[in-house]
Amino acid sequence: MKPLDQIRVLDITYYLPGPFSTMRLAEMGADVVKIEPPEGDPAFSMSGGAIHRANNRGKVIVHLDLKTASGKEQLAERIKHSDVLLESFRPGVMERLGFGYEEVKAINPSIVYCSMTGYGSDSPLGNFGSHDLNYLALSGVLSQIQDSKGKPVIPKTTLADYAGGFAVSESILAALVLRFRKGEGSKIEVSITDTMAKFQGTNLEYLASGLSDHGIPEIDGSYVAYNIYETKDGRYIALAALELKFWTNFCEFAKRPDWQAMQFELAESEVHQQIDLFFASLSWEEWLNISLETDFCLTPIMYPSELDQHPHWSSRGKLVSLKQ
Repeated sequence: MKPLDQIRVLDITYYLPGPFSTMRLAEMGADVVKIEPPEGDPAFSMSGGAIHRANNRGKVIVHLDLKTASGKEQLAERIKHSDVLLESFRPGVMERLGFGYEEVKAINPSIVYCSMTGYGSDSPLGNFGSHDLNYLALSGVLSQIQDSKGKPVIPKTTLADYAGGFAVSESILAALVLRFRKGEGSKIEVSITDTMAKFQGTNLEYLASGLSDHGIPEIDGSYVAYNIYETKDGRYIALAALELKFWTNFCEFAKRPDWQAMQFELAESEVHQQIDLFFASLSWEEWLNISLETDFCLTPIMYPSELDQHPHWSSRGKLVSLKQ
């Protein structure tokens, strides 16, 4: 038996973050019904429908026109028998449709009603359109992902959407615990931008200490021990030898005892150039094999299509569930 067996969830969300949230609940056993307009989720128009397929496994898809009396009646009937409702419209839209929290609570007093927003309903940006790149930018996270010239880099995966999805499913689970303890439903709201700002907690503390606004040096690529290196064939490898024991292991493997005292030499220093040449002496595949036999926090930088070739993934079987 899965932990959310017999929990019924209504998903009235589009694109990625909301559907990802409820898919996680479905993976825990919840019975998820996704309400889509007659023409389907707009996510079908992106990436050949891959976004929709990837984030809606294990759900029942029901098409309803919530602007019609029939569509409203069918949704109201489903609300009567649901434990959770998740919506991701702009603030006020559900109220205009007749399904704001107060209206839904009148139908089902014990329901957990969650609104997933970009900025929060009380933000001056609350009614503005927004996407992953906006949340990364406004939260400060994007400023910490830069190229060699200091220009912010657009991630090739939607970091904020996924982080927001985790935050929503976590909040829903907490609200369900409250309901089981007190028998009460609740209204919760999760802002994706607020969620991403929480990822800045260490940086903000660092800044409050009067230090740099550009990240924590030990982990921002400033030092040779925690950096990305190019291989002989133009691929990349990640070295994260922060602790002395790992750095010592690396130096011993490289047969360079003279590097031992240079763990926190700055990038672009002479020793950095030496390490660059060391990594460039072997291919990516050779470094992959080395990473499986050594212990100094070395991992190959892999493409999604390559993951199932790595023993970590093949041994755990996790990619099978991701692809289903």
